Amino acid sequence: MDFEPTERQVYWRDRVRTFIEQHVRPAVDTYKEQDAGGERWKVLPVVEELKARARADGIWNLFMPPRNDSHHHVDDSFEFEGPGLTNLEYALCAEEMGRIGFASEVFNCSAPDTGNMEVFHRYGTREQKDEWLRPLMNGEIRSAFLMTEPFTASSDATNIETRIERDGDGYVINGRKWWSSGLGDPRCKVAIVMGKTDFGGPRHSQQSMVLMPIDAPGVTVLRHLPVFGYDDAPHGHMEVELKDVRVPATAMLLGEGRGFEIAQGRLGPGRIHHCMRTIGAAEEALEKMCRRLQEREAFGKPIYKHSVWEERVARARIDIDMTRLLCLKAADMMDKVGNKAAKQEIAMIKIQAPNMALRIIDDAIQAHGGGGVSDDYGLAYAFAHQRTLRLADGPDEVHARSIARMEFAKHMPHDGPSANALRRDDARPQGGEERLSSGDMGVAR
Repeated sequence: MDFEPTERQVYWRDRVRTFIEQHVRPAVDTYKEQDAGGERWKVLPVVEELKARARADGIWNLFMPPRNDSHHHVDDSFEFEGPGLTNLEYALCAEEMGRIGFASEVFNCSAPDTGNMEVFHRYGTREQKDEWLRPLMNGEIRSAFLMTEPFTASSDATNIETRIERDGDGYVINGRKWWSSGLGDPRCKVAIVMGKTDFGGPRHSQQSMVLMPIDAPGVTVLRHLPVFGYDDAPHGHMEVELKDVRVPATAMLLGEGRGFEIAQGRLGPGRIHHCMRTIGAAEEALEKMCRRLQEREAFGKPIYKHSVWEERVARARIDIDMTRLLCLKAADMMDKVGNKAAKQEIAMIKIQAPNMALRIIDDAIQAHGGGGVSDDYGLAYAFAHQRTLRLADGPDEVHARSIARMEFAKHMPHDGPSANALRRDDARPQGGEERLSSGDMGVAR
């Protein structure tokens, strides 16, 4: 087993790291100034300037996957290709982006656009790519992913109630969605909507995905949803009503009843990238904690010399490195044997990463005292964001259920009631509630 990064992995990781340290980190104060006060839902000039620089430097659309057999509409449109990084290669870049909240957008690698672009890339027609993927890849527009609903248990996506009904030469959409990230951004022009086209069909073939222009008649943003008091402007998470929204038949993605299939292709890589950004956030918190502990004294000596802090810092380093190894293993398996074969590793890292980061950020808050719960050090916001990831792309309980079922299956008895029950579970269609959750806070990749 070789733990040494390849030359290509180091090349892309270091390009991202250097750009962040030279250009993004020095712009943090400007970002805060432009983001503060006045109109909350706006385009920040500093981000647009950094995007132009990153694109000119060729550090752009890094998440776009290499072309393979899962691309259903191969049209030789190579203008829709990115650098072709593997999951493992991109994971190292995502960790660097996770150190600063808006860094991902600088490289046109922020959720939910990345996942939406990959959906267009893998499943879209040439016409859908020309209309929506091209401006998304150019960083000219933003997008949203509408899946989670307020009136049903969204940890089981088969519960969704939004209706997508055929009517003549188009479809009519009716329903309500929330945690629809990105709808506050004035550049948000299109949403991928998951709903049911067949309420009487097989449980995992009822759902479909359609493309919906945000300015379509009947689309009403009801309110923005703060996270622990943070509005996440200018991006935001919205509750939106869809009332008799009409889209053309060509807005259907891949075909009726294939929503779960698309969602699985979208969410698998997204979970890994969330987790790698989480590791970057944990590294940032650990660095702040160490600096703070060495700057302050209490009870006659520097705080870092108190044994409790030595234990906490040591535990943080161990936990970060263990989590990174698990995440890289999952990404490597996805590249080599596919998302389905790596489903247990994906589920494990999705539980482990945010819980690990929350413990370290909490310790960093404690080290900063009153400053830690203020906005001065970014720790309170980091904690709020990481806490949402225990819900995003499936709550901890859903992934734990999936892991446990796979473990039980490894040790299945040959006969008896428990064996029969396990076989019934194993026979269920893939992509059910144990693998797909719309409890995604709108931040699915």
